[in-house]
Amino acid sequence: MKYPPLFLLFLVFLLGTSGALPAQQPEDAATIVRKTDERMRGKTSIAEMTITTIRPKWTRSMDLKAWTKGNDLALILVKSPAKDKGTAFLKRKKEVWNWLPSLERTIKLPPSMMSQSWMGTDFTNDDLVKESSMVDDYEQKLLGSERQGDRECHKIELIPKPEAAVVWGKIIIWIDKKDYIELRTEFYDENGELAQTMIGSDLKILGGKLLPSRIEMTPVGKKGHKTEILYKTLEYDKPLADSFFTTENMTKVK
Repeated sequence: MKYPPLFLLFLVFLLGTSGALPAQQPEDAATIVRKTDERMRGKTSIAEMTITTIRPKWTRSMDLKAWTKGNDLALILVKSPAKDKGTAFLKRKKEVWNWLPSLERTIKLPPSMMSQSWMGTDFTNDDLVKESSMVDDYEQKLLGSERQGDRECHKIELIPKPEAAVVWGKIIIWIDKKDYIELRTEFYDENGELAQTMIGSDLKILGGKLLPSRIEMTPVGKKGHKTEILYKTLEYDKPLADSFFTTENMTKVK
């Protein structure tokens, strides 16, 4: 989900002279979201995945490979089906490009296109390249605790900062308290209406971390519509030069 430095935990002072051990203060919402974002990203990541779009009368799958470096650099390559093979998306800071091999053309995506469907799926362009950041573009508020499945989660509300160019009017996320895993995310439009829900499931060790291996996006009010991302491989912290993430390399990467 578009997933986004660790803060030190504050310690309370000893109470009087009772000799009690210092206790940790509860983490604030911003710290929880930042830890979750860092857990998913790593310094770099290389992932292979399959995206399946499900509709009432048809189903379509795409194989992808994605490279990321920090929060500012990302490259996504479509490897199949044949008609889409070689299509690539590049993010450099706040700029996003799309390479279309069938037209031999690179297009720079304007901010207005970030809310549009990514290649016919239920994910937006922003969801896939993460142009916006849950850490930097939103104010975080801790709403309380709720269970998701068998895990106790922080429930956190994200409201866009006034100057942020973001897709959603509000986001609510459920983050596992033990492992900082984003298990459920609700996306609300500018009118405050729930637009779609994303669920993370099938927790597995990926790249040495316990993470959801399946991400499912379901739009509201569209019966039989759903998109699933299934992670096949995921590697963290392998060296990737900034020069890998260029418009020139979009046309060559395999």
